[in-house]
Amino acid sequence: MEKNQVLSALSTLRQTAEKRKFKQTIDLTINFKNIDFKKAENQVDVDVALPNPVGKGDGKVALFVRDKEFASQAKTVVDRVIMEDEIKSINKKQLAEMLNEYVGFLSEGPVMLTVGKFLGQTLAPKNRMPKPVTHDLKQVQAQVARLRSVVKVSNKKGKYMPLVHISVGKEEMDDDKIAENTLAVYQAVLPAIGNKSVNVKSVLLKMTMSSPVKVGGKQAETEGAA
Repeated sequence: MEKNQVLSALSTLRQTAEKRKFKQTIDLTINFKNIDFKKAENQVDVDVALPNPVGKGDGKVALFVRDKEFASQAKTVVDRVIMEDEIKSINKKQLAEMLNEYVGFLSEGPVMLTVGKFLGQTLAPKNRMPKPVTHDLKQVQAQVARLRSVVKVSNKKGKYMPLVHISVGKEEMDDDKIAENTLAVYQAVLPAIGNKSVNVKSVLLKMTMSSPVKVGGKQAETEGAA
């Protein structure tokens, strides 16, 4: 899928979608085919850092740290600072609550070993291990911003469905930025289905209350509701 194909679909969507009294979101649906989603290796569950965040970017981020001075400085950047000596006392219930509360974790480099020892068995399989950072607050701020742009893309809706559906933009956003988000999601999903675009039945874009528009082909076409 090429960026110009996404832009063409967005242009058609804006021309055909009925104007509403509220700002609509731009939603992406990727429909799959010829995949047995009962097999765990085919189930889609990936985190994608959108180049252009759609939400408010207010997800919480926690930092594991050893240096007390750095911890004091970092409190102005992250939502929670967890000292290294606290890590071993975090039980499974508390960790589960943290996974729900925080969109991502960071760790002072030397503390990564402690995190791995006590929390790694839970965090690693969920791809939630913290990203290492130095004492550079600008680097921490950049990592926080990136983590807050992350969205989860999954085909589990009670059971695993042959599609994924996610918001990639808002009506007032520039089409170029929406296209970048769309491609980021598409490229992140492909490895989960064996990097085979032939397993993609269709890619659709729609506004909150519009009919979907198909991405690809010589000309974007509107389709029935997905």
